[in-house]
Amino acid sequence: MTRLIRSLWLAASLAAFSSPLLASTPSAAPLIDSLAKAAPTLNHEVLRHALAAMQCAVNNGSAPADRLAVIDFSLPSSERRLWVFDLKRKTLLLRELVAHGQGSGENFATSFSNREGSHQSSIGLFRTSETYHGQHGYSLRMDGLEPGINDRARERAIVIHPANYVDPAWVKRHGRIGRSHGCPAVRPEVARMVIDNLKGGQFMFSWYPDRKWMQSSAYLNCKPQRVAAILASRDSDS
Repeated sequence: MTRLIRSLWLAASLAAFSSPLLASTPSAAPLIDSLAKAAPTLNHEVLRHALAAMQCAVNNGSAPADRLAVIDFSLPSSERRLWVFDLKRKTLLLRELVAHGQGSGENFATSFSNREGSHQSSIGLFRTSETYHGQHGYSLRMDGLEPGINDRARERAIVIHPANYVDPAWVKRHGRIGRSHGCPAVRPEVARMVIDNLKGGQFMFSWYPDRKWMQSSAYLNCKPQRVAAILASRDSDS
């Protein structure tokens, strides 16, 4: 019953908020259709929002990317809720389990933060950056593109890294996979594949139907001047 209620709520949230950007961009339609066919289990509206946010960034100063990762945090951690797409070939590279932060919830993530020490995941549009070897092994840094929502990702050390607790066996024992300190951690068996496909300036979009974010996001609502200013400020700081 709880799962049914969540599904109905998600559907209502998506219906109440629709990104017009891609619908008005004729060249984007084949990409949406191709990726939707490649990933039939990914909610179509979530995919549309991801592509709209990415395209808004590219149209207003961000370099195009070859790949896009989408995380649907409205799904439980016990389900494979990370999709990685090849945008040039319009194909799905992989679909995987991904962790959320300890402070975000149990099997379902319901709370998100940009605050240091919250141990919560962040939503919104990110750009991946450099790889490094740290305490979790081979890892990937990324930068949040949305002020107040995820732009402290780097200083919070929100990175993609392997974690032994991202394991289907955990679901049988605990009803969920393990949780991180806010990082989108993945299975060790696929971590290198995920990181190598996403390193070097790809896009990642983390979704949750948070009404405040949906109404205020410069990318979801595509505010060209705001997005251009955000990206220019980011470039000047780097």
